[in-house]
Amino acid sequence: MLYPFTISDLRQRPEFFDIVADRIWRASWKEIGYPLDYITGRLNENLNAEPIPIALVAHDGAEFLGTASLIASDLAERPQLTPWVAAVWVEPHARSRGVGGALVERAARGCFALGIARAYLCARPVLTGFYERLGWTPVERDVGEHGLTVFIRDAPA
Repeated sequence: MLYPFTISDLRQRPEFFDIVADRIWRASWKEIGYPLDYITGRLNENLNAEPIPIALVAHDGAEFLGTASLIASDLAERPQLTPWVAAVWVEPHARSRGVGGALVERAARGCFALGIARAYLCARPVLTGFYERLGWTPVERDVGEHGLTVFIRDAPA
């Protein structure tokens, strides 16, 4: 499917690094007391040559629209599960335009391209419908202090 935006690997578009770090921090880490420097350090791991972790950026030219990552672990309560599509963020003005779905799809495809048969994702209850519509299967609900839902998606046969 063609989208009116581009999805790039953050390694190819490092000019988006600071905004990606800021959005991930604001979405998940700021409220629990982590400094922005913590996320910046973690995001730097996405710039190495390893296939995981990887950060993706949706953009329209120089305009940042959103981000998603593929990481080894995203849920302390389930350390045995790997890898995870995580840190999904879409700018408010870009929502309902297919940006989030495209980012999640691209991250999952990246996982499967590595020969990994299953990807995981976790979401707060308010977002479970979104991920179900994208074809993710909930396998566990009410995990951890935020009542997260754990989803799976298997590689196509």
